[in-house]
This record gives sequence, C-alpha cells and structure tokens, in this order.
Amino acid sequence: MPDAPPATHTPVTHSTALHSLCQPLSHDAFLDHARQLLTRLYPERYEEVLRRMETLLDFHRPRLAPRIPAGEVLWSERDQWLITYGDSLQQPDEAPLATLNDFLASHLGECLSGAHVLPFFPWSSDDGFSVVHYREVNPALGDWQDIRRLSEQRDLMADLVINHCSRESLWFADYLAGVQPGRDYFIEMDPETDISAVVRPRPSALLTPVHTRRGLRHLWATFSDDQIDLNFGNPDVLLEFIGILLYYLEQGARMIRLDAVAFLWKRLGTSCIHLEETHAVVRLLRAIVDHLAPGSLLITETNVPHTENMSYFGLDRLVEAEQEGGKSVAQADEAHLIYQFTLPPLTLHTLTSGDASALTAWANSLPTLPAGCSYFNFTASHDGIGVRALEGLLPDHERDTLVRLVHDFGGYVSMRANPGHPDTPYELNISYFDALKGTRRGRDPWQIERFIASQTLMLSLQGIPGLYIHSLTATPNHQEGVERDGHLRAINRRKWHRDELEALLASPNTATHEVFHALKRRMELRREEPCFHPDAQQHVFDMGPDFFVFERVNHEGRRLLFALNVTDQPRVLPVPEHWQNMSLTDHLCHDKAFDPDMARRPYQAAWLMEQTVRAPAIEVV
Repeated sequence: MPDAPPATHTPVTHSTALHSLCQPLSHDAFLDHARQLLTRLYPERYEEVLRRMETLLDFHRPRLAPRIPAGEVLWSERDQWLITYGDSLQQPDEAPLATLNDFLASHLGECLSGAHVLPFFPWSSDDGFSVVHYREVNPALGDWQDIRRLSEQRDLMADLVINHCSRESLWFADYLAGVQPGRDYFIEMDPETDISAVVRPRPSALLTPVHTRRGLRHLWATFSDDQIDLNFGNPDVLLEFIGILLYYLEQGARMIRLDAVAFLWKRLGTSCIHLEETHAVVRLLRAIVDHLAPGSLLITETNVPHTENMSYFGLDRLVEAEQEGGKSVAQADEAHLIYQFTLPPLTLHTLTSGDASALTAWANSLPTLPAGCSYFNFTASHDGIGVRALEGLLPDHERDTLVRLVHDFGGYVSMRANPGHPDTPYELNISYFDALKGTRRGRDPWQIERFIASQTLMLSLQGIPGLYIHSLTATPNHQEGVERDGHLRAINRRKWHRDELEALLASPNTATHEVFHALKRRMELRREEPCFHPDAQQHVFDMGPDFFVFERVNHEGRRLLFALNVTDQPRVLPVPEHWQNMSLTDHLCHDKAFDPDMARRPYQAAWLMEQTVRAPAIEVV
C-alpha cells in the first residue's frame, strides 16, 4: 500500500460555470452533519460510531489530497468518459490494464477525460460484481500500479460494490464459522417471514439457504445466491466501507460508483428500496468525500423509474451554499452525479419508432439541476438496457414492442419478480449497435447512421457523457459469450484481442472504423465547445414527432441548437421561432451555412450556431 497519494490527473477546464464549484466542508460543519446522519442511522450508538469514524478519517487524511483546488469547477465540457472492463482489450504477455491504458493513449488521447474501469477486484461471479477481496486487484488484470498509471493519465471511476459481497469472501467465511468480524455482517431471516412487499430486481428467491456451524440459516440475497447482502444495520459494516472508499481514492480514483445502492438498507414491512436510511448513508459518504477529498465525485447506480432515480440528488433536502461574492445558491447533498437510466431505452424507442414525442416530453420534464449536481449520460454499458426507467413515460405496450424488436435483432430479455403479479421485463440484453439494426418495420440499410445519431444525441445532452467501449467499436451481439458463459449479459461483454480490433479500425470498409472515427471526431468537437459544459442550460422545443430539438446556453449567453431527424426519411427541420431569421452554420457539417429549406437526411444531427459564433472547425464524417 502506498504511504502517500499518487499523482492525480486534473482535467483542464475550458470555461467556468457559476455553480459547479468545488465546495470543501469545514471540519465543524462536517461533524455536525455527520452526527445528525449517524443519529438517524444508529440512534443508540451514534456517539460511539462518530468517534470511531473520526479515528478512521484521521488515519486516511494524510494520504488524501484535494482533487481540484477549492473554488475551481468540478467539471467542464472536456469531461467525457469511457466505460470498460479491465480486460475488454487483451494481447499476449501483457496485463490487460496496461493494454487498455496504452490503447486509450494511442487512439483517444485527450478525447477522454476519464475511464470507468468496472470491478477490477478478485471475484466469483457476475463478471466482477461478486467481490471476494475489496482491497486487491484481480491478478489476471494487473495490479495497483497499473490502476495508478491509468489514474495518472485520466480520471478514474472505481466501483464500490456496497450492497453485497461474494460468498467466497473472508467475511462470509467468518460468518459461516461464527467469528468476527464477518459474523454479524449479513442478514439472517426466518424463511416464514412475510417479505412480499420487498421490491425485487430478479426472479430468484430473496432468501438463500446457507449451512453454517450453527445449523441451516437463510440469508438475504437481492441479486443471486452468490451475492449475499451486507447488514448496514451493523455500524461495523458502514465503517468498513468508509475505509474501502477512502482507500480507492488513495489509489487514484476520482469518482466512486455506488453499485446497487438503492437496496442498501432493509426494514421489514417496507419495499426495502430507497429507504430514508439508504439516503442517509449516501449523504454521509458525500459529506466524507467533500470533506476529505474535495473535487472527488460520488455517483449512484440506481436502475429504477425516473422519478425514483432523481431522488439520489437529494432534491427534497436542498441546503444553502455560499458562492464567490457572498451569493447563496441551492445545493443538494447526496450524489454529485446520477446515471441517466431513462436515456438508453427512450433513445432506442425514439429511433426505432421514428417518433420523438416521448423523448421530447421527458426531456422537457427534467428539473433545473442544483449546484454541484449533474447527469451521467449513457446509452449502453456492461449491463442490459434497463426498462424500469420507462415506467410512467411509455405505456406497457410500447415497452413490449421494444422487447419484440430486441428479439428480432438477436437479443434477449431479463425478467424481474413482481409480487402478486407475473414477472415483468427488467432489461433488454443486446448490443446497442445491433439494437439499432432497423426499425419496427424490420432491418434496413441505416444501422450505422442510426447508431451514430444515438451517440451524438447522448453527447449533446446536459450532463457528462459516458461511452461504452463496445459502442465506440460498434461491436455486434456476442452470441458466443452467451453460449460460453451461460448468462444473457455476456451478449454485450465481448473481450477484444487488440490485434483484431486494430485491424478493424485500420480498415475503412468496416462498421468499427466508421463508427469509431465518427464518434472520436464528435468528441474532439464537443470538448472545445463551451455550450456543452455540463452546467450549460438546456431548453427543449417541441417541433413535432420527426425531430428532437433543444438548445444549450452557457453562462455567457453562447448558444447552440441541437436538432436530430429521428426518422428514416428526409425531413425539413422546423426551426424554433427565436432561431429563425438568423444566419446559422452547422458545426457537424464543417461549419457550412445551414439552409432551412433543405431536407435533413435520415438520422442526421445538427449542431447549429450563429454564423458569427464559431468554435474551432474539426472535420466530422
């Protein structure tokens, strides 16, 4: 373990915003806040837990440093992330983490500000999310030195798999033997207990039988019988994970992803999802990060309906924060970022139906973000395309149409338990590239254009974009992985041999080449355009079902209009009223003059700006 924090990479900011400033918490303010939260969590023991937590923080304090100076912005238009496994790229006789680092440096350079390396710890199942050792790097990937090298080149996101651990972990071995510390780390439950109210993300049984030295016991297992839920009603578990979180920051991580955090706290008689205690834990972790490592970021992973997902900003508990010049602004106190889980299925619905109405209505409903908060926008990841986020936004028959379309294009659907009712779709398992093979009418020649449109949309929305490695490489369905591994998510988790990928990237006649270079050039453009600062305001226009249209306006009044033809037919763009009678150029078309009477090609996107407002021209194909 290092005795001092490694060197860190701080993205250069291109423009400043008025409210995404690094706001370190004073020691007294932190202690007052922590005491209130611990009183809510452990009313009989909060003073003891607070003392133990202070001792733990004092141990880590010398090993941590601010990620960015106080008063600097947390993010900028240059923030663009990659989502990848540590071994998504492989080559003989080299640690996969080293291969990944070299590939990113060689092919993407400064296009990417950060990389989310999915769980790189020893694991027993679920491709890393059943963690055996939280403070070790899987030797099949590399070591902590490889992780620190990655973090020196760009920001690093690490997973804190906080809801559960592997049954092969030392904690679980302690539980089986009835010894500390793991003896009280898990949740025993009488199998006759009424748990019908508990919300389930899987169709498997909630309680899993386990043979211990004390006899047969039944343990809470939300996701699988190899992923045993941890008991956060025991403050020892909370303190353990605070130490793990700080250790990851010491190793160079800037962003910590709280995996499956919505299910963290259990209270019988409730749904056991989004409980007040769960939100209190997130608030405590946010306060610790802001206090000990200001500029580090906390992101929650909650694949749930949209309104529930938004709750992890803590919007119902806005506090007042002092800005420069003595002004006071509303600031939320939970996650810095939340995943925009609505975007993947709603974008898929829009581009396969040729109707932007639902996407426009949803985007119009998004609230003004409070200080220190933003969205992490994505369309694809290591998981499937979650459909719970569509609840309340699309009728069930539209969701079922997506299910049929995914089956038609070679994918699968995973189900979840729905107490008292039949199982319902939870996620669509398919490569996002192949999910856009066609429309509801079937396959057509527009797959590449349609896919590039989906990624351009994602790159343009308010927030920070995250591109899955298999989106950058236009990876098709990996049926061999499903057959080999026996689980549906393997369809979108291919492991590339680097030589094979390099050959595809070098050949101009491949989808991989066309998509990779088109997206890279869009990223090069985006990182130089101040209108794409995550804090730049977003105003959505309803211009009919054929187009998705919105403008981005930064704090200096610079404006950009995004417009996307979501159909497979040429369409004339109806320009919003206050953009009419302007001389516009299309930044995605070599800054050519925009002709409002000329039809836009199928799935053509535009970044329109006034002719007198030009960003650096970079050719985009």
